[in-house]
Amino acid sequence: MVKGDPRVIRGWTMYDWANSVYSLTITTAVFPIFYLAITHTDGQDQVLQRYGLPAQSLYSYALSAGFLLVALITPLLSGIADHTGSKLQFLKGFCYVGAASCAGLFFFGLDTLWIGLFLVMMACVGFSGSLIFYDAFLPEIAAPEDHDRVSARGYTMGYIGSVILLILNLLMVMKPGWFGIPDRDGLPARITFVTVALWWVFFAQFAFRVLPNGTAGVAQEGGVFWNGYRELRKTWRELQHTRRLNAYLMAFFVFNMGIQTVMYLAVTFAKEEVRDVDATGAIVPIADHSLIISILLIQLVAIPGAYLFVRLSKRLGNINALTLGVVAWLLLCIAAYRIHWAMEFYALACGVGFVMGGSQALSRSTYAKFLPETRDHASYFSFYDVSYYVGTVLGTFAYGLVFQLTGDLRNTVIIIGSFFVVALVLFFLVPRAEVDRASLRAE
Repeated sequence: MVKGDPRVIRGWTMYDWANSVYSLTITTAVFPIFYLAITHTDGQDQVLQRYGLPAQSLYSYALSAGFLLVALITPLLSGIADHTGSKLQFLKGFCYVGAASCAGLFFFGLDTLWIGLFLVMMACVGFSGSLIFYDAFLPEIAAPEDHDRVSARGYTMGYIGSVILLILNLLMVMKPGWFGIPDRDGLPARITFVTVALWWVFFAQFAFRVLPNGTAGVAQEGGVFWNGYRELRKTWRELQHTRRLNAYLMAFFVFNMGIQTVMYLAVTFAKEEVRDVDATGAIVPIADHSLIISILLIQLVAIPGAYLFVRLSKRLGNINALTLGVVAWLLLCIAAYRIHWAMEFYALACGVGFVMGGSQALSRSTYAKFLPETRDHASYFSFYDVSYYVGTVLGTFAYGLVFQLTGDLRNTVIIIGSFFVVALVLFFLVPRAEVDRASLRAE
């Protein structure tokens, strides 16, 4: 396959358009509110009364279990994919598992709590696992000089697509009569979960039709699982020789801990710490519709942010551009510690969105640029994505632990800011050119 084919690149970006609706509708906007409504009655946590565990804790544990499962199984699967040339099949498999799990949430209820939490976990597995194989196509479809631009284009498509469906879903929830949907038993919200599944599967087909199916010239000897393990071990040994790639992975790991903690828990922080003034002039907690506005702001502002970082990377280099991003995140943490009012939170959301878009797009493309000459892209990207998900688990765990120990959510901003301080130091230590550790030892 010739790199730079516009048709293939357009198709590849459509998977971002397809799957990003999961992260916005399911993990951020609609399902968390629906989940609290189902598990709480008159302000009482029914899950806590039945099972002795808070509903919010069980939800976070389900997500953590999904991330951990992906971190455990996908390195081996990526080795199998590289050995057999089956990245596209694995991408399809995780996509369909995630979409089916989202559709299954239509039946979520207090009496089916454990089945519902299992579906939450599997939707997370489907989304997260598919990204490993999706990201691995980037170095195959685009030349290194185009990685930043193509990666940013993919994230932009994801932001636009997810916002379009979220607006439609919010209209379904707030004005169900417009769509002929009975407003009972949470039916409007339940239907949004099905729309996520349909959107995800339908638009993913544009990617599936054009992405390369198989890798030519891969030997097919021995057992599939053993060869997958051997492929993974070979990639790990190769990775040890690349000082720049290793240093970048460590910096990205800590950097991502901060980013993902902000993304997953910013709404929780705002709900507790940010205040607004209602129509009567009374000071009240920030309203749900205000939080949704901030979520939309983050997604929309992320689009120009992604392209700004592409321009910065051309002028300054990828590592220097990402270092500026780390500084921006650190300043945002300082601002978050000091905000108290809804308008301040809107401004902060714009800043987060602007830096988030560039940070995510450039992080992925930088890793793709730093890869050695190889056909084992899925194996290499499995290390990238495992660091991504393990960082997410550790970051959110640190957030919860600090809150548990101190009882003050503002102290969690300090721990998040410390992630960015460490990441800043680590980015300064990343070599600007590749260094082979074997040659260093020889010298």
